[in-house]
Formats: sequence, C-alpha cells, structure tokens
Amino acid sequence: MSERRPRADEALMAQVRAAARQEQFLEVVSAEEARRRFAAHVDCRPRAAEIVPLAAALARVLAEDVVAAVDAPPFDRANVDGVAVAAADTAGATDTAPKSLPLNPEVIACGDAPRLPLAPGTATAIATGGMIPRGADAVVMVEHTELVPDGPRIEVRRAAVPGQFISYAGSDIARGETLLRKGARIGSREIGMLAAAGLAEVPVVRRPKVAVLSTGNELVEPGQPLATAGVYDSNGAIIAAAVQESGGEPLALGAFPDDAAVLEKAVRTALAQSDMVVLSGGTSKGAGDLSHTVVARLGPPGILVHGVALKPGKPLCLAVAAGKPIVVLPGFPTSAIFTFHAFVAPVIRAMAGLPPEAAQTVRATVPVRVASELGRKEFLLVSLIDSVNGPVAFPTGKSSGAVTSFSQADGFIEIDALASSLDAGSEAEVTLIGSAARTPDLVIMGSHDVALDAVIGALNERGFAARVLAVGSQGGVAAAMRGECDIAPVHLIDPQSGQYNVHLASPGLTIMPGWQRMQGILFRPGDPRFEGKSAADALKAVLAEKSALMVNRNAGSGTRVLIDKLLAGARPAGYANQPKSHNAVAAAVAQGRADWGVAIEPVAKLYDLGFLPVAPEQYDFLVVEARRERPATQAFLAALRDQRTRARIAALGMQLRVG
Repeated sequence: MSERRPRADEALMAQVRAAARQEQFLEVVSAEEARRRFAAHVDCRPRAAEIVPLAAALARVLAEDVVAAVDAPPFDRANVDGVAVAAADTAGATDTAPKSLPLNPEVIACGDAPRLPLAPGTATAIATGGMIPRGADAVVMVEHTELVPDGPRIEVRRAAVPGQFISYAGSDIARGETLLRKGARIGSREIGMLAAAGLAEVPVVRRPKVAVLSTGNELVEPGQPLATAGVYDSNGAIIAAAVQESGGEPLALGAFPDDAAVLEKAVRTALAQSDMVVLSGGTSKGAGDLSHTVVARLGPPGILVHGVALKPGKPLCLAVAAGKPIVVLPGFPTSAIFTFHAFVAPVIRAMAGLPPEAAQTVRATVPVRVASELGRKEFLLVSLIDSVNGPVAFPTGKSSGAVTSFSQADGFIEIDALASSLDAGSEAEVTLIGSAARTPDLVIMGSHDVALDAVIGALNERGFAARVLAVGSQGGVAAAMRGECDIAPVHLIDPQSGQYNVHLASPGLTIMPGWQRMQGILFRPGDPRFEGKSAADALKAVLAEKSALMVNRNAGSGTRVLIDKLLAGARPAGYANQPKSHNAVAAAVAQGRADWGVAIEPVAKLYDLGFLPVAPEQYDFLVVEARRERPATQAFLAALRDQRTRARIAALGMQLRVG
C-alpha cells in the first residue's frame, strides 16, 4: 500500500508550524547597530569613472577635476552696442562739449575679427559681443554718441574710462583654471560652464546599478487583471523610482513567486548584473517568506542583520554576498520606503559620489495622543498644518500597508524606543520628506464623501491646494474647535432633536449647507434575507440570525452614530469589525467577508451591491470663523456655490441643499 501524499493545505500548515517553532527574527538589533554592521562590510566608495556626453551629464557627479583648456571669453569683447575708442581720446566729453572722432570704415559685428587697428583719435562701430580691435581700451554706449550727418564722424558725449564696457579674455574662465572639482553635482549652471569651456564630454561617477525584485504569490504586474486575493506590485515601482532619486540606476526585474528555486536563480542573476540587490517582501518568518533563506545561501559574510527595532520596518534584512550589499525590505509599502531611505539610499548616494542627504526639520505640536510600542523606535507619519497657534503635526492615521501613506505625508516624527506614547499637545521635531514643507492653502478635516472630490477639484481649478484628512465627523469637530482646520465636513445627528449638524454651530463655528445623501443597508444582490424587504424587516431578520455577519464603521464617524441608533444596543456578529470608510464596508460585503453593512447609496452602486434605504442624512460643512476670510476658504465656499460644481455633485446622486 503506497504512502498517502500530504495535501497542499497540510503542507502549508506544516510550514506554518515549523516557522512558529523558530524565533521570528535572528536577532533584533537597534538601528544604530544595524548601520554599524552593514557599514563594516559594504564598500561605499564612489563607482569608477565613465565618460558621458555633456547632454547626459545633468545631475551626475564629476569623477575628476575639470581644468579649463581655453579662456572664456576667448578674446576682449564689447558688452554693449557702441563705438570702440581709446579712453584718452574722450577725456572731457560732455553733452554740451562732445568729442568728435572720425569713424573707421568697418563695423565689428559679433563673430567678426577686426580688420583694422584703431588709430589714435578715431572710433570704430562695434556690436555687443564684438572683438575689441587693437588700440582700443574702452567702449562708449551708442546712447552716448551722435552720428554727424555730414561725414563719417561720431560725437562722443560721455568721457570713457579704460576698460569701460569690456569683458577681457579669461575674465570669466581662465585657461588652466580648475573649473569644477571632483565630487561636484552637475546642474544646469555647471552644464553652461562646461559648455563655455568647450567640453563636449565629461568624466562622471558611474551610477551604481541596483537590481530591484519583489516577492510574493499575491503580486500582480500593474496593467494586468487583478486576481482574487491579489495585489498590484507597487513596491517594485516605488523602490525603482527611489533608487533613481537617490542617484542609482534601477534594474527593475519584476515580481517573483514564493518559490525558493525560482527566487534564488533570480537573485543570483541580479547579483551578477548589479552593484546592489534590493528585494521587498518575504523577510519575516511566516509561511511563504523565503527571501531571507535564499539570501543566506548566497555566500559569506551572508546575513548581517535580520530584525531591527524600528516601527515600521522590524523585518528588515541586511546582507552582503560576493562583495555586494543585499537588502530585503519589508513587504508593506510604508515599511519598505522608510527602511529604504534609512538604510539603502545612503549607500546608493555614497556609491554615486553624492554627499549624505541633509535632513530638514521643523518644530510642531502633536494635537492628539499617540500610543507607541516599547522597545522599538517608531516613525510616525504626519501632515503639517498651520493653526492659529503655530504648526501642527497631525498623524496621517494610515497603516504601513497603505501605499499612499508616504506620498500624503509632509514628514515624520521619531518616537523613542523607551516611550510608550506621545502625549497630546507635545512639541516634536518633524523631519521633512522632500526638499521643503509646503503647507496647504486649505485644510479640510472630518468626514469624507465621494462628492467632496468635486468641490476639491473646483478649488484646484481656482489655483488652491487642499489637504484632506479623513478623521470622521467627531474628529473634524474637535479639529475645528482647536483651530487646526478651515473646514470640517460633518454628518452628526442630534439625539435630542433628530436633526443633523445644527447642534454643532457655536460662536466660532458656522454651518455651510452641503448636500443630502441616503444611508442604507448594503447586501449582495440575490440574498433572500434582504432582497425585496424593507430595511427594518431585513435588519430584524439578520439580528435574529447568528450566522449573519455585519461590517461596522469606526467610532467617531457619523455613520457609526446612525448604526448604533439602528441597533439599539444590539451587538450582532461582526460588530467589532470597524473600517474607516464607506468603500471598505462595500468591499467587505462584495467580497463575502461580511453579509451586510451601512453605507451611502453611491458606494453601493459603485460595487454593484443591493441597497435598502434607511434614512437621508445631511452632509454639511463647519466653517471656522477665524479662518473664513482667508482666500482659500472663500474659494472653497465659492466652489460649493458654483453651478458647475453643483451639477457634478448632483450627478453623483446627492440632493443639494440651498444655502
């Protein structure tokens, strides 16, 4: 009797159990210790020189000093249109007593060599850039001369001094002068200098070639259909672009499945073709995480660090093989880009001959309490806001798995490994992402809505940039009361009156009417528990059925207030599942991870879901009166009243309010 072969799910569970028996990481070390180990084994010297055409030298780094082979300008030349003279011949000339000088029979144009020397007591007409003739030592502007009509003579009405309006040979660049020094970054100004010295090509540091690979069975190439449980490979694109920004030449090799043999072959090929290999994903110790095991087989010294006391970024793996650095970044986008900039970018910059990138920082107040994990230095992404009390750093609130986290943040705050939290009102140093922080023209904090994008688009057409932070209606009210935003979109029902939003008005906050939208129960079409029923009957049925799974909304959102009112104290299965958007609710129902949830009607249509109306609600805008007269706030209010904007909002299924 043959031995039974294990099923695929059994094999997977065996792998999970084997991984669970290991420590999650080889050794979790501090970021400083990780850098020390990596630096001890990595050759960060600039790569060898290569000669490139001048047109291809922009943003490159000079590998050698550049010495000028010619003068610039290469001859004495006129800086203005006028006449070349001997200064001594113009002594005493004024408007009332001009000096009359005979004109020589030539005009020296730009690019023409003088044919005649300047005889004493004469003048020669010359154009800007023209070569100064022998015997001349000054140029008189044409505005200070008068042509004598009865003869080839010129009256000079201003006395000249020697050297007037002349650029002497070599006054800009002298032959034999070191024009640019080794290590200089070539910009447009440097290109001009090199061209002026007659150089058609220059020696530059070769850009380090960095192979970029992504790993994971779930990864799908952008542009291809998205499979069930699949995600697009954004890391490959992000990291390749970051390599180029850091001065390297990315070799984007694509995504590879969780197959040890396939991945090892790909990594060995990448190692042979590049100066450095960067992988993303597969660096933890879970099932399918193979990158670190593959890297461990590539040769000495091998893995130097596997696990760094950072958040995000703990699974980082640093290694060296064949004398080349290999980095396995965490798979989540924010973790990957943080660890890239902290550990990979400095190596690329050094190999490219670039200096370390100097961090720019600003001081700002953190308005909310932020919990932190003891034992790991945490990087908290923040958006910068100008409040009435100075700069405010508001946490973006997105996880390390969010692709947009890094792009929508202005900077980050470091929370010490020994701190368990950052208290509300703390002042912190924000390290800026990018060259400089640009605070937005308008800050909108509160509840998000699909139709809000129409207003933001109209605002953008008026030349104003808005920062939108979806913090929920109650979060928006709190931010407006603290003066941290200009506009707070809200939809909060008053339990006493049953009216929306009117109870939020105060001496410092006024209500600008927005639109009415319908909230309702979302379900998959054909579900007999909902199809053809009223919302009340459907809700009664699913609350009586323990297997019916709901998807809730986050505390602080207006929809959550409505849900809790509908449930009247009931806590059905799935109540603890609390995503932060209408889209997340719709996705959970559409994908079968929940059977029902409450969201707005346009989102139900977007996901092809059934919809049972529950109640219309008012989506309005709290305006901070102290900021009402700012141009951007006025532009927002004007956009909200604009008929074209209102037509776009109505097209999304909203009922506009008058105000």
